[in-house]
This record gives sequence, structure tokens and C-alpha cells, in this order.
Amino acid sequence: MRFISVKRAGVEGTGMVNGEHGTSAKVAWAGTPAYPGSLDELVKGGLPALKAASAKIAGCTEVALSELELLAPLRNPGKIICIGLNYADHSKESGFATPTYPAIFSRYASSLMGAGAAMIRPSVSEQLDYEGEMAVVIGKAGRHIPIESALEHVLGYSVFNDGSVRDYQMKSGQWTIGKNFDATGAFGPTLVTADELPPGAKGLKLQTRLNGQVVQEASTDDMLFDVATLISLLSAAHTLQPGDVIVSGTPAGVGMARKPQLWMKPGDICEVEIEKVGLLRTPIAAE
Repeated sequence: MRFISVKRAGVEGTGMVNGEHGTSAKVAWAGTPAYPGSLDELVKGGLPALKAASAKIAGCTEVALSELELLAPLRNPGKIICIGLNYADHSKESGFATPTYPAIFSRYASSLMGAGAAMIRPSVSEQLDYEGEMAVVIGKAGRHIPIESALEHVLGYSVFNDGSVRDYQMKSGQWTIGKNFDATGAFGPTLVTADELPPGAKGLKLQTRLNGQVVQEASTDDMLFDVATLISLLSAAHTLQPGDVIVSGTPAGVGMARKPQLWMKPGDICEVEIEKVGLLRTPIAAE
């Protein structure tokens, strides 16, 4: 199942796309009998809630995606946990030793935006960088989760562009401010349920393109800490709840590490594509 959150003429809806490259979706609109609730509400019920929603949406009218405003699949996750330095080549290009424990920081929901919406380069900086990543959505609560059963807690996957304002990120050893400017966390367009993908979303090609030029390319197999390991490690500290999002890290090729450095600027188009998950396309605009 491939779910989207959308809006049209000010009305919000929950839809389903048919296939990885689908150009239309069946949408249930808020205020109609078929509307199952927002994805933020549905994920709290896990896979059974999504299956029930799918049955409702199946009878709805199909709409071209071009007629819809695509929102972030989840707009108010309880936790957005980001993983830094999760690809060895990215750790190296960033000047860090290969980590034995993941770098962990947080994003706020206020930084999220949907596919097609403009990522905003802030007025206080020109150092807006791309980071193509896979997002993992939790569907079952748990604490102290063993690696062996960790994937049972995954509801689905999506695509993320962890837009980073580098000079502000480096002002603080905690990275948080540079990762939380408004409209820099591109997310979506689809939430793909885990049963559509290989276990742990392993072996999938991840590619980032800036104005059509490939700037990042890797396999999810290259992650130092795979999805199951991340869930187990994170749950040692806090209970993971349905709707929590883990943004699992970016491979090498970021603009900060290039010579000369490559920053996204107004008018650019950044695309992050993950095989079998989807394509996240984001224009860049000035604040």
C-alpha cells in the first residue's frame, strides 16, 4: 500500500497511489463518509488501521496527482530522530572517523514540507545543502527492542531530504539549529508499507540529483547501522511510538564536502529517489 496526504481547494484528503510510478491516486476527502482520517491519525493504529483505510479509499474517485497539493505524509510525528554519519564514505568526506555508535539528532515537525513544495534557503545563509535519506515510520510501540524482532515495529518507509544549513549547523556541536530551519525537511510523497519492500528496505538504490546531475548514489545496504539495528539502539533510551520517524542517514556527495562547495540556490530542483519507495522532487526558493 502506498499512501499520500494531500490537499485540494483547502480540503485535506488521504489517498492511495497505484504503483511506484503512479500518476494518479484515489482520494478520500475530509468531511465525506469514506474519509478514514489523516495518516497522522491512522498510523497510531498500525497496519490494521491502514488496511481498513485502504478498503474505504478503494471506492473513491481517482484524481491526477498534478491536481493535488502533496503534503508531508506525516505532518506531526511524535519524534523525528535523525541519524548522522550512517554511511562510511560520508563520515570520511565529513572529516569524522567511522562511528561505532550512530550520531543522533532531532528534527522538529515545524521544519517539514511535502513533495513539490519549495525548500526555503533562509535569508541568513547561502549554505543550504542536500542530504538524500530513507525515512522509517514506526507502527508498533516498543522499548528495549531486540534486533531480531525490530522489523516487526516498522510500519513503512518514505523518502526524505534533510536540508541542512551548514554554517548554522557548525555553530553548535549539537547540529540542531542547522537542521531545523523552517521548510527544510522535505518528506514524501508516499508512505509505502513495509510489505511492499525487502525486509529492512535493504538493497535499494538511493540517488540524489541536483538540476538533473547525480550528486549522491548508494545502496541502503551501505548503511553502517541498518534499520533493525537503529530501532534496537534507539529503543534502549526511549519508547518508540507509532508515527515516530527515523531518518536513517545520507551517503557521500553532500555539497559541503565538494571542492568547490556546492550549495542549493533559488531556482534549483533537487530530487531524491529511492528504488521501490518513490521520488521526492523539491524546488528551491529564497526566503
